[in-house]
Amino acid sequence: MTTASWLKTMRNVLDSYSYPAVLIDVDYNVVATNNSYDFRFGGLSGHSSAKCFFISHGYERPCDLEGETCPMQEARDSGHRASVLHIHNTPQGKEHVGIETIPITDDREQVYFIEVMKPIREVSAEPIANKMIGRSRAFNVLVDLIQRVGKTDTNVLLMGASGAGKELAAQAIHSASSRASMPFVTVECSGLTDNLFESELFGHVRGAFTGATHSRTGLVQSAQGGTLFLDEVGDIPLHLQVKLLRLIETKTFRSVGDTKPAAADFRLLCATHKNLSDMVERGEFREDLYHRISTFPIRLPSLSERIEDLSLLVESILLRVDDKTPLRLSEEALKLLALQPFKGNVRELKNILERAVVLRDKDLIGQDVIQRSLDLLPVSLAKESNGGSLRGLAEQGVSLETLERRYLTELLGIWSDKAQVADIAGCSLRTLYRKLES
Repeated sequence: MTTASWLKTMRNVLDSYSYPAVLIDVDYNVVATNNSYDFRFGGLSGHSSAKCFFISHGYERPCDLEGETCPMQEARDSGHRASVLHIHNTPQGKEHVGIETIPITDDREQVYFIEVMKPIREVSAEPIANKMIGRSRAFNVLVDLIQRVGKTDTNVLLMGASGAGKELAAQAIHSASSRASMPFVTVECSGLTDNLFESELFGHVRGAFTGATHSRTGLVQSAQGGTLFLDEVGDIPLHLQVKLLRLIETKTFRSVGDTKPAAADFRLLCATHKNLSDMVERGEFREDLYHRISTFPIRLPSLSERIEDLSLLVESILLRVDDKTPLRLSEEALKLLALQPFKGNVRELKNILERAVVLRDKDLIGQDVIQRSLDLLPVSLAKESNGGSLRGLAEQGVSLETLERRYLTELLGIWSDKAQVADIAGCSLRTLYRKLES
């Protein structure tokens, strides 16, 4: 078979994929595309180069030389299919794309690669409302985990500081699942009193207790077939945790005042800003429940860990605050924001920007307006923010050794896994132990 006829056959193969797909040779040239790719990305027309890295990213050299994982390299080295998450340039702007690369050979033993590109709709690389937004490496690692676990029914525990976006992450997992068309029900665990816990979760029948003048459907029943999201699960009192454990283990529940159990069908997602592992050691959280809900733990990066996303988040928040006015920040204002510790994460950023919009006199928000917005913080919080900043610590004359030890102690207060702490701190586990013992 000639190369031309083989490529014609391969185009038919590519058209069997419902997602955009291309055929790439070992020199990174895109030699064939399917109809879905042509429709979505405009085919190969208009490109001065047919190199995959140029078309998808605008790079002048392969992805691995630009600090990204190259799926073709992985597939070539292993001889098996490889999957990665990339951000591609598209006519709609930048998009997160899940790429699956499959190595194949023609009848002359020439190696080619089929790349299938699945757009990820649950997050965005462009400013948009009501979605997780980002382009940074830390954000992309999070998106990859969400996509992988979203396809399963595995219990997920989302961990991270307040304001990091745990509920948006839970909604993204739900949207990536086979239950996406079914309900997503949030349970605010921190607001459930002893008296309300069973009634809110399991519902009650008429006459079950004083004031129960009619039957009520519980949140578990409302989530039937969909996803049940327990926000701040660490706030559930210890004596009530056994009721949640029984629900998870038996997948049945009984409404308050009812004698008949009912079947529960939901996918469980939990979130907390607390260190549940430490709570287990202190006897404040049931160990059996902890293992039930943390089958697949995901740590959400703080805003300071993905500060590269700051300008994108600013643009998105300003659009949400006022979608009729072209609000934007000056470069100096953005630089001032980048210096903030953001202990309240994206939620704190949103508050700062909303105050700035109120204080502004023109559509271009300058450094002075952002500073005024920051100055509106309560004095105690402002002092804490300044004292915790690098400048504040320097003004206090804190030594590097003390600063390092305080930092490691803070990490250990959040993450119980010392290997994870060492990874975050950028040192080996042995070095971590040595620093802690010194």
